Amino acid sequence: MQASLKTAQHPFFEYLKRVRAIAHIGLVYAENDYQKERNQEIIDLTQEMVQQLTDIPMKQIKGYFAAPTEYITPKVDVRAVVFDPDGRLLMVREKADGMWALPGRWADIGLSPSECAVKETFEETGFTVEPKKLLAAVDAKYFNHPPQPHAIYKLFIECYLTGGEAQITHDILEVGFFDLHEMPPLSLERNSQDQIDLVFAYRDNPDKLVTFN
Repeated sequence: MQASLKTAQHPFFEYLKRVRAIAHIGLVYAENDYQKERNQEIIDLTQEMVQQLTDIPMKQIKGYFAAPTEYITPKVDVRAVVFDPDGRLLMVREKADGMWALPGRWADIGLSPSECAVKETFEETGFTVEPKKLLAAVDAKYFNHPPQPHAIYKLFIECYLTGGEAQITHDILEVGFFDLHEMPPLSLERNSQDQIDLVFAYRDNPDKLVTFN
C-alpha cells in the first residue's frame, strides 16, 4: 500500500499516465501492425518507468494503469461554448460526418475540463479562449441524440474569445459563427438541437444557474 501511495505522489507519475493514455488511444486507432507495435512499446516503457520509480511488481503496475476488470464509468465529453461580440456561437464542421458541432472532444487524461475546452477550441478552430464558467453537466441520454454505445456525461463550458483566427485542421472542414436562427445541420452524435437551445439560453440570461441532472 505504501508503494502505491509513493507512486501516486511522484511528480512524474501524472506525466506517465498521460503518455500511457495517448499511447492507448494510438493503439485503439492504429491502422496497421507497425502503429500497433510502436504504441504498445510506449505503453510497455511507461510501465517500466513506473517500476523504476517504485518497488511495485510489474503485474500490479499493469493493473493500476488499465485493469481489464476495472469498473466501467461514463465517458466524458467536453464542449466549449464560445460567443463572438455579436452573440453568435462558434461551431465547427466535422470531417467525420460533414455536420456541425461545438468545439470539443472526449476529455483528456491529465487535463482539467476547462483545460480540455481551451485546448480543443484552439486545435479545432485556431481561436484562443479563456474559460469563464460551467454551464451544464448532463447525461447525454436525456437529450435528442441518436443511440450511442457509451454512457456519456457532457460538460458545456463557456469561454471568452481572446484572439486567434479561423484555421482548418485535419479533422475539421469549416469553422464559423452562427446565431440560433441560422444554425447549420448539426452533428447529432456530438450535440443536439436542445443543447444548442440551452447554450443560447445562457447567452440571453447570464445569471441562469448551472444545468445538471
